[in-house]
Amino acid sequence: MNSLLQKLTLLDQKIFKGINGRLHRKSLNFGFYYITHLGGAWFTIITTVLVWYFTANPWSRLGLQALTALSLSHIPVAIAKKIYPRIRPYLALPDTKTFPNPLTDHSFPSGHTTAIFSITMPFMVVMPSLIFVLGPIALLVGISRIYLGLHYPSDVLAGAVIGSSVAFGTVALWT
Repeated sequence: MNSLLQKLTLLDQKIFKGINGRLHRKSLNFGFYYITHLGGAWFTIITTVLVWYFTANPWSRLGLQALTALSLSHIPVAIAKKIYPRIRPYLALPDTKTFPNPLTDHSFPSGHTTAIFSITMPFMVVMPSLIFVLGPIALLVGISRIYLGLHYPSDVLAGAVIGSSVAFGTVALWT
């Protein structure tokens, strides 16, 4: 079991170094630096509240489901960050590329990734044609967290699973 955990950790670090190191380009810095904010608290809360309050159904209902999923999804994130206080990769791995004022709290799981998946998933479930727009946005937010040196791929994967699971559960309970 210990050997498997070591292999998974090495794979996690290898994928991280590929995205954060070898993929790093000046031409990508601007985009990833700003796209990451689509998973931030301000954007996700304001967007879901605006959709809920200012649109008609089915958009309004989906906005409320997304807001509910966003709120509920951060309970397991907060618990996981306390139980598993993982140090952010830019603090643990030499030569990690990061940007000014990076976060210093625990990295597992990715809250930004959890947030973007929790708010996009209700829309993609109910309106599958939105997968082609919202799916890539959610994935790019997750990749941006690795690119910026803030999360390992496993942090992002855990965030995507938590956000998606809570969103699916929220939609299922309201249908």
